[in-house]
Amino acid sequence: MPMPIPRLPLPPANEFGNDGCRLLHGRGGHFAQFEHLAIDWFAPVLLVTFYAETALDAALLDELLARAEAAPEIAAIVVQRRHLRGAPKQTIYGQLPADPTASESGLRYHLALDRNRNHGFFLDMRPGREWLREVGSGKRVLNLFAYTCSLSVAAIAGGAAAVVNLDMAGGALSTGRKNHRLNFDAETCRRASYLPHNLFKSWGRLKRSAPYDIVLIDPPSKQAGSFVAEEDYPKIIRRLGELTQPDSEILACLNSPHHDEGFLMEMFDGYQFQRRLPAAPGFADRDPGAALKCLLFTP
Repeated sequence: MPMPIPRLPLPPANEFGNDGCRLLHGRGGHFAQFEHLAIDWFAPVLLVTFYAETALDAALLDELLARAEAAPEIAAIVVQRRHLRGAPKQTIYGQLPADPTASESGLRYHLALDRNRNHGFFLDMRPGREWLREVGSGKRVLNLFAYTCSLSVAAIAGGAAAVVNLDMAGGALSTGRKNHRLNFDAETCRRASYLPHNLFKSWGRLKRSAPYDIVLIDPPSKQAGSFVAEEDYPKIIRRLGELTQPDSEILACLNSPHHDEGFLMEMFDGYQFQRRLPAAPGFADRDPGAALKCLLFTP
């Protein structure tokens, strides 16, 4: 007798809401037979991400197509296959909006749902954005590895006086500029500045604007020519004193299944550990050490 095909544990589409959210976090290990799958909602688009190929995949996509045809809330379904070279995306249902965005707590962020690789907005960093909105008022913020600047947008929404965004990917920072313009008037956008440079070749430029009240460190876990956690995180920490003051706050992040919380704690020896931010809604993980880690420190 063939094995029954499991149904996707998703709520009805009319309960998805308007904010971007993770509907299924298979990699968290809580959903048997779906460990290779993630499903995200960016109203009105479903993004389905496969991290491996299984015999169930065609049936799972058929179920999603049937759901979409019965749900006017779903305008399109995009499938990304991260296990394939280039992490290609394909729209398998409907039509993408002309300029898709993610909504979160009243803010909006541009999405690249029609391009391979990353789409430009990480849902699991929501607790970091919420923290910045709570504590950012009047602060001077340094956003290292800024990518498309979602943390900067959140900080400015929280009243930050200035945010310096550094990332060696100029294209990502261009999207970051657009994200600020999407949410703020021209005067408020001037609080954000952008440095399309390699961090370790731009330290002097950062020092000239120091000290910062908040330093955000959210690097890729491993990216050739850019950042290797074991080698480069210690380099940053050794020189943080040049950028901070006694009451500064440091949000140190790492999204690597190969490094647990202790990896960051050991490197920040001599700093005061405050707390770990909670996991974002929908991102519960059976192994918290393998999930995104966002730890708060003070000098």
